[in-house]
Amino acid sequence: AYELYKEYGTVLKGMIAKGYLEDTDQAKGDYLEAVHDIPIHDYLSTDLKLRQLLCSMDPTIPKYVFTAGIKSHAERCLTALGIQDLFVGIIDVKACGYESKNSRAAFETAMRVSSVEDPRRCVFFDDCVKNLKTANEMGWRGILVGRKNRYTGEVIVCEDAENDISCIHDIPLVFPELFIQHTMDE
Repeated sequence: AYELYKEYGTVLKGMIAKGYLEDTDQAKGDYLEAVHDIPIHDYLSTDLKLRQLLCSMDPTIPKYVFTAGIKSHAERCLTALGIQDLFVGIIDVKACGYESKNSRAAFETAMRVSSVEDPRRCVFFDDCVKNLKTANEMGWRGILVGRKNRYTGEVIVCEDAENDISCIHDIPLVFPELFIQHTMDE
């Protein structure tokens, strides 16, 4: 699977190119549902700290999930974390026409879906250097989340990120202006 990802940008595109999967919405949808059918609660649980953090953000800032996965999987993850009600929407691989998340087309779709015209208004938190590179090229403000490679443990360097944080709970360290307390202190 990783070889298909490296060669074609996504495993899905590789499977279609190699003839392992039909290039129909039904076949792609069935495949994505199957690969995302994992026991979420074995990996994620309610994160009250994250919920508190998101609730303390300026409520006038719309928050979206931009995922390389499918909406139903993102919904299950958000529900497991206890934050499903804090996002305006989910921009998934289907909404992006099955483009890889690091493609310009996917970022353009995300802007269109979220009704954002000025890319500098987009703040993007991600753990993938390729995604952050595209975000930077598009004019988004990108923050690397996680300073170590999840597979190798090696330190990640991302020149395209505006900043980096160890975990998502550290957002206030790099963007205090996104939070209500910051506004009240001025």
